[in-house]
Amino acid sequence: MNVVANFEYLIIGAGPAGLQLGYFLEQANRSYLILEAGDTPGTYFKDFPRHKKLISINKVYTGYENPEINLRWDWNSLLSDSEEMKFKNYSRQYFPHTDDLVRYLGDFASHFKLKIQYNCQVSKIAKSNKFLVVDSKDNIYSADHLIIATGFSQLYLPRIPGIELAEKYTNVSINPEDFANQKVLIIGKGNSGFETANNLVATAALIHIASPNPVSLAWKTRYVGHLRAVNNNLLDTYQLKSQNLILDATITKIERQNNKFVVSVIYTHAYGEEEDLVYDRVIACTGFRFDDSIFDESCKPQLTINNRFPEQTSSWESTNIKDLYFAGVLMHVRDYKKKQSGFIHGFRYNIQALYQILAYKYHHQELPFKVVDCTPEELTNYIIKRINISSGLWQQTGFICDLMVINADDKIAKYYEDIPTDYVHDGDLGKHEHYYIITLEFGLDIINASPDPFAIERVHKDDVNNAAQSPSLHPIIRRYSGSTLICEHHVIEDIASEWLEDVHVKPLLEFLQNQLSS
Repeated sequence: MNVVANFEYLIIGAGPAGLQLGYFLEQANRSYLILEAGDTPGTYFKDFPRHKKLISINKVYTGYENPEINLRWDWNSLLSDSEEMKFKNYSRQYFPHTDDLVRYLGDFASHFKLKIQYNCQVSKIAKSNKFLVVDSKDNIYSADHLIIATGFSQLYLPRIPGIELAEKYTNVSINPEDFANQKVLIIGKGNSGFETANNLVATAALIHIASPNPVSLAWKTRYVGHLRAVNNNLLDTYQLKSQNLILDATITKIERQNNKFVVSVIYTHAYGEEEDLVYDRVIACTGFRFDDSIFDESCKPQLTINNRFPEQTSSWESTNIKDLYFAGVLMHVRDYKKKQSGFIHGFRYNIQALYQILAYKYHHQELPFKVVDCTPEELTNYIIKRINISSGLWQQTGFICDLMVINADDKIAKYYEDIPTDYVHDGDLGKHEHYYIITLEFGLDIINASPDPFAIERVHKDDVNNAAQSPSLHPIIRRYSGSTLICEHHVIEDIASEWLEDVHVKPLLEFLQNQLSS
């Protein structure tokens, strides 16, 4: 075996997450290396999504000039100090082609001269005093800190007897003619399932999409990982009686009989009705999971959520293996199916925070903050500025926050930007006697509060006394003393999400005047 070198940081995976963390480490001149199994960055996107269309938006024209604001509608760019390295320079399409993302990631790595070892397939990870990473060529890399940025590299298959008979999303044919006049069952109601179904609408005799629970629509739940409108054309064919069905049913078994598939189901909403359904093809589109097989017992991370994710602290460190961290989609364990940590436009801010946490923990660098005069006027001005330009607060609603710590003796406030809210509450930052957490959040659970998300009763734009009833995205400022919530202030929603008028500013100023005098 060949011992290559020791590094402060080893990153496994040169996808968007690995490159984003690599960028911050490179800028700080840290000792690091990224290990990538493929011959370029972003190899996942060479294969997925199967039909080559991203569901991450790329809004080139926003009406704004501020690059920070524009990141609110740019879901593919990585964070950097270079306007040249924005994704809008690689595609003008609203839903871009995956090839453009692969090209962008390759150029990002080259532009910033990130240290990447390509064609390096990791076969084993162990730990003694340091992490020892062995590749398929028996090279050994050692590191003080290990960050896994591989994403989900294994299929997740539900425990259904006969599931092995199903074709898999990863390798099923994407030629619609291969399904001509066939009856097709797709297992899974996520974007991959509907993406697959849409491709077959014109040729399949019928398509059924099945899972135990109803389909979750992103425009209703506000979670971008739920079914997106760009993939939901099949819903029209279901509601308009065009031979396709959306089945809420538990599949109890799949059998092969006479060159057909017999699928036994129990319907969710039919009082336990059971039925055997016959298909020509069955396709499993049931998602992916984390692969922990490369870890030996000395450093195997604890798993959670049906063993699909490694369990993590609020700083994205393994709960049972010290100095083992996770970046990218794996961070989504902390806000699973709630916020955007499973996507570039969410986890890029998580990774920026992770880098700052690592610098604080291992290199004794203070978390970055700005000093603001502790007057109601100055604090109001700073908060108003932040809520109107921040992309991190906008993308990671409630999950990422700004923190304002009051030092009354020195008559200053320390203002921290884009910090994980849970990290504040879990650590020393949340022990201060007088501090504020500033977030952007939706104010109404529209799933339970309204059957129609397009017909929501809203507060009048001048009704500041009922600002807390704002259903749309709006700023919330919460005052804490230690772990105790003292009070909170809602800035009333605005149709353009521009909180600049007196109706937004004056109540916030009055709130801070009252709090700072108490």
